Amino acid sequence: MKLKTKVTNKLSTKLLGFLPILKAGVDELFEEIKEISKENPYIEVRNKRFVTVSNLKNANADEIEALTLSEETLYEALLKQIEESNLFPTEKSKKIAYEIIEDINSEGFFEGDEKEIAKRLGVDSEKVRKIRERFMYLNPAGVGAKDLKESMYFQLQNIDMPEDVYKLATEMIMYLERIDKFTEEPKYQEAMKIIKQLKVVPAMEYIKDEEIIPEIIVLNIDGELEIRINDEHYPEINVKDPENKNSFSKEKFKEARNIIDALEMRKATLKKIALMIVELQYEFFQGGIIKPMKIKDLADELEYAPSTISRAISNKYLLCDRGIIPLKNFFSVALDEDTSSNQIKEEIKSLIKNEDKNKPLSDDKLTEIINQKYNLNLVRRTISKYRDQLKIPTSRERKRIYKVGGEISF
Repeated sequence: MKLKTKVTNKLSTKLLGFLPILKAGVDELFEEIKEISKENPYIEVRNKRFVTVSNLKNANADEIEALTLSEETLYEALLKQIEESNLFPTEKSKKIAYEIIEDINSEGFFEGDEKEIAKRLGVDSEKVRKIRERFMYLNPAGVGAKDLKESMYFQLQNIDMPEDVYKLATEMIMYLERIDKFTEEPKYQEAMKIIKQLKVVPAMEYIKDEEIIPEIIVLNIDGELEIRINDEHYPEINVKDPENKNSFSKEKFKEARNIIDALEMRKATLKKIALMIVELQYEFFQGGIIKPMKIKDLADELEYAPSTISRAISNKYLLCDRGIIPLKNFFSVALDEDTSSNQIKEEIKSLIKNEDKNKPLSDDKLTEIINQKYNLNLVRRTISKYRDQLKIPTSRERKRIYKVGGEISF
């Protein structure tokens, strides 16, 4: 299947001021535009009824599988298992496990720093790692893993299979980006069948309807993939004609028209990205596995800046018959070839050195700034790890140091 698209569009100067609209999640769009409308008398904005996952399931009952959502939260489920499981027999192991679940996100991935947890609890980081790895035997399968590969490995532990198939499946997951090199292996088909069963988002069944509004819908109709952009939730904007024709009126009217252009640009950009994802991940949508892509490769193909792609996939979700997938999950989080870890560490030092002492930069904020500056798709735990390696305290600890007149040494 080929879904080729040649795009020559680039962000025009007049739309550069509306990049937040491109980056904003669906649930943030209304507030983003409403804020602009406060300074613009020619913009009328109304929040339309959100189309959530449950709405989409009802509307496409024959096309999209129903997703069974649990009444119990992921946090509650893990807490209960830790308290009742023999995997955490001592008070110390339970205490470490409790700390770990505090850093597990809604998708089921661990986003914390094992060394930080170890430091807080006064234990060895190796102990924290071993306790976290016991999560591979908890439900939902794959929970507590740091990334997709580790989550798939965790899930393997709960599936019965011959030892030779297990070894091959483990190796195939390790080299997921080059999985095709294993096609000649005698047990390839058996291993691939098992890998296809593994979840991309381990805690999918715990994600509530109201938490996610997918903007991209991929339907599999008789083997043919159809892409739809779910724009039903976009704010309804009415641009009023100015009665006066002075310079202020003209400027604000132009700004109002540009907002509509920005929303159309957002929709078009997502459609182009969706087309490329479906083309490059065609096997995944037919029951195969995700092959991590690089943002730079997609940016080159679409002739957009990597930073534009990074903004466009931020806080966005795709709904298909395999569930709800964050767009970021289709992309590798490895550093770009032109950007070394040392360069990122220097950037962290520079940002913290110049931060507002009344409001130190959190690891989330550092991640956001660095990703935008270097066109990367790093996750918070990577930045936390680099900050820890630099022996720089957390934002909370830095704030305490600043309050007593202290300084951070580099």
